[in-house]
Amino acid sequence: MRIGIQIPSFTYPGGPEQIAPIFARVARDADQAGLASLWVMDHFFQIRGVGAAEEPMLEGYSALSYAAAITERITLGTMVTGVVYRHPGILVKTVTTLDVLSGGRAWFGVGAAWNAEESAGLGVPFPPVAQRFEQLEETLLIAKRMWAGDESPFAGRQYQLDRPLNSPPSLSRPHPRILIGGGGEKKTLRLVARYADATNLFDAPELPHKLDVLREHCAREGRPYDDIEKTVLSILRADSTPAELEEVVGRLAEQGVDQVIFSVRQPYEPNAVPLLADLATKFG
Repeated sequence: MRIGIQIPSFTYPGGPEQIAPIFARVARDADQAGLASLWVMDHFFQIRGVGAAEEPMLEGYSALSYAAAITERITLGTMVTGVVYRHPGILVKTVTTLDVLSGGRAWFGVGAAWNAEESAGLGVPFPPVAQRFEQLEETLLIAKRMWAGDESPFAGRQYQLDRPLNSPPSLSRPHPRILIGGGGEKKTLRLVARYADATNLFDAPELPHKLDVLREHCAREGRPYDDIEKTVLSILRADSTPAELEEVVGRLAEQGVDQVIFSVRQPYEPNAVPLLADLATKFG
């Protein structure tokens, strides 16, 4: 079992001038503690359930590039990029840049997007859900093409690229690991089975059912179920105890999960990394 950490809040003590040093400390500590992955949300406003929209939120890939420069081993990703935020050709270039500068440690976390509020606020088009899923599938096709070095034109319903050139290529071979976030049973998990290296689901009672649905999609796609890394997002609270966290990891391991990523919901929790490091040692 691998253990990862997600940083969803940058409302740190001391205000904006403390964001860089505290985020750097968390990233370095997670790296040196042997955690498997470090994730930030790809949002532009803070999301409900974590804080008010007005709270500080860093742009995801800039934050990960900063983390790449001060870490050595931990893998880096967004959980997850809404497909509407960036044109797919630019998004692939962005992820590739992170992969090159981190020495091959990038994830490509992507999903169909949901936060209409921030899209409206910043003037980003937010089409209906059916169109967003078309955009997601075409983005995955474009990403695979660009990472394979195929520069031939792409003509889809949503996107047209005359020459999807990607130079330099990614260091990860054959490409940065593709993680699709979301548990939609008809579309999202089908796309996982068809295109992804990993799925990300929530730690919820319906998790075993979601994994069964993914297994069925894999069978229909002719894809080995075990080829897909099963990651689950769980919550680390300020009052979480080692015993509680061990129960979470043990239960998820029994359900077939490969990596548990703990979202640290307190703006700054100095004990988070040591707690997760102990879990990584115990279950690694």
